[in-house]
Amino acid sequence: MASHRLVQYVGKKYGLEISEGLYDRLNIYHFVEGHALNDKPLLAEVAVDEITKLVSAAEKRSDTSFPTLMTVSEILDFLDGDKGTSEIHDALKRLDEIGVHGIPKFIIGGKRLVDGAAEPQMFVDIFRDIERRGTIYGGPIFGNILGVDNETVTRGSHSAQILNDVA
Repeated sequence: MASHRLVQYVGKKYGLEISEGLYDRLNIYHFVEGHALNDKPLLAEVAVDEITKLVSAAEKRSDTSFPTLMTVSEILDFLDGDKGTSEIHDALKRLDEIGVHGIPKFIIGGKRLVDGAAEPQMFVDIFRDIERRGTIYGGPIFGNILGVDNETVTRGSHSAQILNDVA
């Protein structure tokens, strides 16, 4: 729960690009490197390291300025508290209500639930349908639950520059 709360908090503080990057790093930290996510001091060190790298890279790519970088001490204080816990519980409840009981799952347009093992054509069909309509039905379903403001959601996690760099 602590790592989920931390990613949510980082998203609110620095935006989704940074929180998504931290989430990716924590997945590697846990699933590839084999570290426990409940080791708060180590989790805080990894988070500070990754947030620093991500913010620095983002600032070099754009004119965006970010809040002051968090310290290990600040992250430990956050992790030792309960801020964000109710939002994570609410998100888990909502996932259960819509039928998400495992990962990977994709929620497309705030409405369509697709298993990560679905055939590629299913995704193509869904995105072609959205393309034909020119809009999606619904929108983000967790922004309000997790307390992420609309500006942050609208800004998204992947800028055009990042997508061009990847391509």
